[in-house]
Amino acid sequence: MMTSRVIFSIPYFSFPSISNKSPYPKLIPDTSAPISYAICCSTSTPGLPVTTERLRNDTPLTGGAFDFENATTSLTKRVLATPKKVTIVRHGLSSWNEESRVQGSSNLSILSEKGTMQAERCKMALSDIHFDQCFSSPISRAKTTAEIIWKGKEEPLVFLDSLKEAHLFFLEGMKNEDAKRIYPKEYTTWREDPSKFCVDGVYPLQKLWGRAHEAWEEILLTPGEHFLVVTHKSILRALICTALGLGPERFRSVDINNGGLCVFKFNKEGEAMLQSLNMTAHMYTDHVYHH
Repeated sequence: MMTSRVIFSIPYFSFPSISNKSPYPKLIPDTSAPISYAICCSTSTPGLPVTTERLRNDTPLTGGAFDFENATTSLTKRVLATPKKVTIVRHGLSSWNEESRVQGSSNLSILSEKGTMQAERCKMALSDIHFDQCFSSPISRAKTTAEIIWKGKEEPLVFLDSLKEAHLFFLEGMKNEDAKRIYPKEYTTWREDPSKFCVDGVYPLQKLWGRAHEAWEEILLTPGEHFLVVTHKSILRALICTALGLGPERFRSVDINNGGLCVFKFNKEGEAMLQSLNMTAHMYTDHVYHH
């Protein structure tokens, strides 16, 4: 194998004060302490590790990917008849959202007046798009949101248990401030390190990741090309992460607003590409989305 090494230097630049005469700063190179970088290149032989070096300031340097094989993971483990597109909606504001309560899988939290308005906005925003099918969580706040968005369609709503929200045991229904005071260890773990949140040997996020995989299979193996999904924030996070190959430790690396939209595209191999994340323009304007 032939390997070559290229070294180049980049100087630091300083930004002097902006004068009244010019709105733009002038970059002044500081040649006293340039940073040297090295890139190691090798032949594109499959299976060879990417060369990494660390130089000044412990800067990590890696070579480029050889190709895009195995860059993403199939969510179906089988070839689809056609490429797919999936638009996912988080339910509108609920009564427990407004009261700052831990929701989880409870069915006692219902769509609020504001949440109903948000669902109506979602319906209007998606009115120009044809969906072959709509899948929803059967839990009240998501179910009602889906019923509002899907009203007037010929195809019946499909309710999937795999789209239910995470089960958070004794925390469900508690106000966040009370949960933090009464169960400080459990509540803090759920908020700050949720993948390690455990009750009686059960890890809710592990269960959630399993259901997210199940939901993707159920949805993507359904005949049709464009689907609408209405569900909850935690399972929505799990759907996003599983599609992108991320584990439960990345659970809080994404956030979705009430009524926010996410769009995924899938190739025939069942591999995902995130097209849009948490679109909310329709929550504040009369914006209508198109294909």
